[in-house]
Amino acid sequence: MSLDLDQIVLHQLIKRDEQTLDVVLRDSPLTNNQATEDMVAELHRVYSGKSKAFGLFNVESQFAEALKSARKGDETFLQFTRNSTELLRDELAKYPFAEGGIVVFCQYRYLAVEYLLVAVLSSCNSMLVNDQLDITTTHYLDIDRADIVARVDLTEWETNPESVRYLTFLRGRVGRKVSDFFMDFLSASEGLDAKAQNRGLLQAVDDYCAEGQLNKNERQSYRQQVYTYCNGQLQAGEEIAIEDLAKELPPVGEKDFQQFTNDNGYELEEHFPADRGTLRQLTKFSGSGGGVTISFDALLLGERIFWDPASDSLTLKGLPPNLRDQLQRRLSGGDN
Repeated sequence: MSLDLDQIVLHQLIKRDEQTLDVVLRDSPLTNNQATEDMVAELHRVYSGKSKAFGLFNVESQFAEALKSARKGDETFLQFTRNSTELLRDELAKYPFAEGGIVVFCQYRYLAVEYLLVAVLSSCNSMLVNDQLDITTTHYLDIDRADIVARVDLTEWETNPESVRYLTFLRGRVGRKVSDFFMDFLSASEGLDAKAQNRGLLQAVDDYCAEGQLNKNERQSYRQQVYTYCNGQLQAGEEIAIEDLAKELPPVGEKDFQQFTNDNGYELEEHFPADRGTLRQLTKFSGSGGGVTISFDALLLGERIFWDPASDSLTLKGLPPNLRDQLQRRLSGGDN
């Protein structure tokens, strides 16, 4: 991994009681060595593999102004992190779910892009067997389950301040509350809606196939081609590029796919992140609710699976063998 660590500073938030959240601040940055470089590389790897939301700083963002001062050299990176941690403590203390943790500020470069990553990591206990085969307790940072993380693309922010995607953050597992307090700390607003972009892409694909009067098999083949390209970009860690996607697809009618999207007001960005869940709809139907979960390949609709809109029912012909076996065992046990 071609990651170059510039600076890293750790501070700590300690929850004393229901009303008190204290901070412990370092007096110096960590030394850049193999341990710190490995930690930042792991943070980068884990964060890059998670689904992220995009944002931008508000006009009067205290965090952004402090970051600008640090970038200009008006204050040290250490002082910026100390002030920011106290700001984070004040914001986090407003919420009843506030917990302590290790606050990480790291500035690094990856593939010619400069980043600032800010995270609050929890500590976990584990068992360790030493050289004498004794069992001891050890503490470690739970990086894999980190969900309070934000990253600023410093290169994008400084070269294209009108961008709506230089800031990314994770949505917390407890609704919007985690992301809310972190966005308040950063004084930032949500920017590019990646899910909306992906939904717009799917709608454009369906409309393009309809305008070209493709039959059912042709439409599904087209959707599969779109999915193959988009999933390939997702696996490679790259974004969907409409121009490149259009080159992968055979034109339908007089316009290629890019011309069609431009002329019909879909408002798709030139490139945007792939959303796995949304893209899956190109090749599958799925849904859950009321104790029922259903998922099947789109090709099966009208072949083995039939939908009756009037009765709101699906008819499935040819059950999966393992499902059939479960049903037979349950019925043979006398259950109706």
